[in-house]
Amino acid sequence: MATSSNLRDTLLASLSTLPGTRDLHLHVLVTSPRKHSGLFPFAQPRPRCYLQDVVVLLSEQPTPDAPRIFVCAIEACIYTIPASSCAVLYISKVDTTGQGLAPSPTASLVRAFLEFYADPKTRPFVADHLWIHLFARAQNQYLFPNSSEFEGKRPLSDVKLCAWWKRLYSEVAEKIQSRLKEEAGGKIRLYYLLPGSTETEATYSLKFASSSNTTPPHPSSLPWSYGHPYSQSEIQLPCSVDNSEGCHNLGQFIPSFDDDPKSRFLDEIAYTTDADGIKSPVRKRPRKESDAIGEVEGLVEGKERQHTSDKPKPPGELTKVSPEEFWERMSFRQECIAGILTGFFIMAISCTPSKDVTRSEASPLAPQVGQVSAQMVKRVMTSLLTGVEFSTVERAIRGTGIVEDSIKGLCDGLQSPPDAPNLAASTVIPSSSQLQKSDRLTTPEPESKPQSLAPPQTPPPRLKNGKRVVPDVSPNPFPEPVASLETYNSHIYGSIHIENASLPSKPVAAETVAPKVTILAVRKKKKRA
Repeated sequence: MATSSNLRDTLLASLSTLPGTRDLHLHVLVTSPRKHSGLFPFAQPRPRCYLQDVVVLLSEQPTPDAPRIFVCAIEACIYTIPASSCAVLYISKVDTTGQGLAPSPTASLVRAFLEFYADPKTRPFVADHLWIHLFARAQNQYLFPNSSEFEGKRPLSDVKLCAWWKRLYSEVAEKIQSRLKEEAGGKIRLYYLLPGSTETEATYSLKFASSSNTTPPHPSSLPWSYGHPYSQSEIQLPCSVDNSEGCHNLGQFIPSFDDDPKSRFLDEIAYTTDADGIKSPVRKRPRKESDAIGEVEGLVEGKERQHTSDKPKPPGELTKVSPEEFWERMSFRQECIAGILTGFFIMAISCTPSKDVTRSEASPLAPQVGQVSAQMVKRVMTSLLTGVEFSTVERAIRGTGIVEDSIKGLCDGLQSPPDAPNLAASTVIPSSSQLQKSDRLTTPEPESKPQSLAPPQTPPPRLKNGKRVVPDVSPNPFPEPVASLETYNSHIYGSIHIENASLPSKPVAAETVAPKVTILAVRKKKKRA
């Protein structure tokens, strides 16, 4: 189980070594577990999964008197599957504003974030195997609207972004490997794939991008595998694969994440039908007396195969496409051939639990101390993505204050915005005197309780290909956690004052005098008289 340190304290400790003088303010939001059925939507049977959202917001002050301003943010999702003792950490988005001091704290923040969940000693949930997934695609902005218009923001190119993530993965894997040496059975495997590139091309491209940095990375001692991890058997996959009946299902290998090209491609494969369309049933031949004997013998075999015939088959072409073919066809997807190099990075960490460690009997749905409700995180992200912008320093300062104040206000008991309509006050119930004066009696409207505003969202579809989707009808036995100021001060918000030596300034190259160039003229030959 996890130690007493929480995610907020771990991230603040990692930022304390940054060079220079500055004040950093950190907000960490982790939701309580809730049931989720969309990680492997086409697996049969579908594994029981629990989802948590994680949002990390980091703001900075150059001096104690200066206003705060956001510099970077992380959005991630945690999926736990108790049946296979696996967990999946998906890094959804990482973004910066470009309005902080150099060097940027983004690398230190992301590295500490990955180490916190990768290390079994600090991991806040029970899982013997952890899979960290990431889709690297270069964009001008992700979490900070209009931040790309700020002239000081310089996002990495597609190749440099993939090289940055690979170097970060290697650094985290080496640290975790050194900690797992003390425990028997610890394994770490690294996988990456650049769709549309061969292994030689990918190695050369990332090596060239890394060599262009001022500080070349230390060579990693852990090998990387170019490809997917679904053919290995060393580390347990999140969705247990059962091929006892010889039925192959691609939906048991590829996880589905929000806003991920793999998920969109998997949906197309699942909802693709045969080119021949609907076929007519085969015409039955006339019944003969000799068929009666075979019918009796077939009843016995039919009962044995009844459970296999009643079992629903995976939809579409999920039984025809292998993981190798899936990744080969991913190279031709629009997200991977639109002129931008993209990369898929996966880290698998397996640690066999010690016999002395006792498993917790708590329910996986039980909220832990410091967690907040999913509705609170949704409101904070809606305010960040739709209510503020970061195109200038002034607007970024104002947006930072609005988002940070909203987080504290929600923890202080703010249920709805001040301008929210009071539905109870707007309902008018006629009095008895008014009813007597009216010509016709009317039934008064029932009183309604005040409701908090929520961002609009599209309801989930009820039908898919003519089949009704069966929702999770079992309720959560635990109520949603209610954040308070104590939760805010102990787990959500934290600050640190950094006063370290600054980085040595780069030596200015002396002005060199251009060498004198001698222009040779062609000597013309004199004509004879």
